[in-house]
Amino acid sequence: MPKRPSKHLRPPRPLSSSFASAVDKADGRWMTQTMPGQAATKQYRCPGCDQLIAIGTPHVVVWPHVPTVGSSRAVDERRHWHNSCWNRRR
Repeated sequence: MPKRPSKHLRPPRPLSSSFASAVDKADGRWMTQTMPGQAATKQYRCPGCDQLIAIGTPHVVVWPHVPTVGSSRAVDERRHWHNSCWNRRR
């Protein structure tokens, strides 16, 4: 069976039909989008607590408002956070 191409070489999947909103934190401006439980079809690792976000768990997807140096698009840097971990972050 042939290997799947690296996820880093594939175009990003659309997040969902909900709208993203901007949030200001101490380290800059971030775009956030809620991910309802029924749309969460795979596991992610939360960068806030380093624990898995289980399939079916509502959470928030976060990416920088402006891409970092070396990245062509900010959405390529998106990460999935537990709602509580993101809300605790300053």
